Amino acid sequence: MEFKWMLLCLSLLAVSTGVTRAEDEIDADEEMIVSEDQGLVETEGDESMIEDLELSDADTYLLFTKPVFEEKASIELPAGRLSEFLVGFTNKGSNDLVLETLDASLRYPMDFNFHIQNFTTVLLEKTIPPGSQATLGYAFIPADAFAGRPFGLSINLAYRDYEGKQMISKLYNDTVNIIEVEEGLDGETLFLYVLMAAACVLLLVGGQQFLYSVGKKRVGGGLPSRTRANLETGTKTSKQIDMDWVPKNVLNHLNKQKAQSPKQKRVKKTD
Repeated sequence: MEFKWMLLCLSLLAVSTGVTRAEDEIDADEEMIVSEDQGLVETEGDESMIEDLELSDADTYLLFTKPVFEEKASIELPAGRLSEFLVGFTNKGSNDLVLETLDASLRYPMDFNFHIQNFTTVLLEKTIPPGSQATLGYAFIPADAFAGRPFGLSINLAYRDYEGKQMISKLYNDTVNIIEVEEGLDGETLFLYVLMAAACVLLLVGGQQFLYSVGKKRVGGGLPSRTRANLETGTKTSKQIDMDWVPKNVLNHLNKQKAQSPKQKRVKKTD
């Protein structure tokens, strides 16, 4: 019995030791993970600090002037119309900065790496001394086919420092709505207006002709007595006919035919 109790105690001691070691291993792994995360955070912080140091010499601002938007309003650009914005650049460093290019483009909203429409790239090559400011203007026209759909708008300003190191400032990199402009007359509306005007002119001409014909019939059916007296009725008797222009041989021939007519012979017999 004593031997059995000794074996039982030894087995319980071994199990408790294994559980303790497993817990210690788990705690050690957690500490390692936490320390790794802390190291990553510190690394990311260092990288962000480096980026801030690189970009601290320049401040950039973007302002849409056509169309005009409020600060927190969503940007809606008209399709087929001119859109304009201004870029403000301030050199806060102690050395010159050279502005190189300013460009804009429309991107696929799900993946900004796909270019949908590239606008003009403006070559600047403008030196900004320390403590100076510069204002740049840019204009572009979204295509008419993009109306009614959202797209990504990317606006970039490239510049370099006195050592020749190039940097790019992303002035705008967000989704905008391309809207269709409904104001003004388009081709279809203008054609409809011209067609309606032509139909109105045809109706007026038709009504005028109808009224003219009806009035003419009324005037012709009831002529006054003076007008009837002046109308030519022709010759009613043979005595009113002027025969001077007829040749004499024709007149003689006609007279002979009248003398030999059967009506005159019957009249003589009756006498």
